Amino acid sequence: MNKELKTTRPKLRDYEPLIGRCVLEELKILADKLSGKTIHNINSTYIGGGVAEILSRMVPFLNELGVKTKWSVIKGDNEFFNITKKFHNALHGKKEEFKESDFDYFLEINRKNSEELNLSEDIIFIHDPQPVALVQKRKEVGEKWLWRCHIDVSNPDEKIWNFIKTYVENYDAAVFSAPNFAKPLRIRMALIYPSIDPLSNKNKELSEDQINSVLYKYGIDKKKPIILQVSRFDYLKDPVGVIKAFEMVRKTIPCQLILAGGTATDDPESDKVLGEVKEVAGKNPDIRILLLPPDSDIEINALQRAATVVVQKSIKEGFGLTVTEALWKGKPVVASAVGGILLQIKHKITGLLCHSIEGAAYAIRTLLTNPEYAKWLGKNGHAHVKQNFLITRHLKDYLILFLTQYFKDDLLYLQ
Repeated sequence: MNKELKTTRPKLRDYEPLIGRCVLEELKILADKLSGKTIHNINSTYIGGGVAEILSRMVPFLNELGVKTKWSVIKGDNEFFNITKKFHNALHGKKEEFKESDFDYFLEINRKNSEELNLSEDIIFIHDPQPVALVQKRKEVGEKWLWRCHIDVSNPDEKIWNFIKTYVENYDAAVFSAPNFAKPLRIRMALIYPSIDPLSNKNKELSEDQINSVLYKYGIDKKKPIILQVSRFDYLKDPVGVIKAFEMVRKTIPCQLILAGGTATDDPESDKVLGEVKEVAGKNPDIRILLLPPDSDIEINALQRAATVVVQKSIKEGFGLTVTEALWKGKPVVASAVGGILLQIKHKITGLLCHSIEGAAYAIRTLLTNPEYAKWLGKNGHAHVKQNFLITRHLKDYLILFLTQYFKDDLLYLQ
């Protein structure tokens, strides 16, 4: 399956008021050096999760700059995605049971996809473990191969990491989202932070009427403090832990909780998690569980802007773009001290970090009872995102990464 993405609005010039003209000119200079080169991104889903969201913005921008870029996803059945979900969990350190046939089937699906996909571009850019074994096709097609790891593999199940590593080390370079995510490899490694698009529907400014319309749609009382977590329904996002923390806060402070998110086509566990969350929430009128379709960017934007406190109580986290989104909107954030969240939340400066359900409840209570402090944290968070986590910076990093594959300098470490 192949998805050709054409340049769509907003255009890069629309970002000038945010980032300045010099940055746009720099992007153009870098892109011109890649004239005639083609890029092919491959992951496992077009919808659901931060990887698909970033690619949906990045691919049109690269094309706008004149770098011919396309995006494909690998095909797989339920068995394949059940296996890759177990890989995902095991790479985050969770104990999973595997049969030898799981590895064989994983490789077979990758082999079939390698036969169906056109891999003739100058740079093949593979995202995450699901399509990692496509690199076996490299001997036939040649060209440059890059592997982008969007997850935290700092403490993985060693058996699974060693299996994945066998294929990763056949790439020209591997890209990680944080310094502590990486594992030793025999190939070059790069550090590139993920990003948000400040002009996308999910992050652009909304009018008060637009925000109120979404709140009315879901029957949310804006007069009562809103605690919000936006995440797909995944055990690693700990939605049940969020409910428990909320119940502690609610004993002394009237407030409401919204758990908003969706599912991903490559995550077969999400329906099960959603069912458990509903069961724990019971019939509590102050807890709303919103299963949102993939095209709910305006709704998510409005919910984040209406929130009093945004929570991201992940057990493990690749980067946590929902944290970035909330900080961009100037919201006070309570988040677990894990993964890429630590790059975004500087404790007591751009947000509050927690290590437990009790810690999350304490932090939420602190922000609800100290609105001026919450506002100050939100202001700092917005400035931090503007400096470090906007898509134009991300785009520049990718352009430099691609260039290093042809001009073998030592500037692959971009941060």
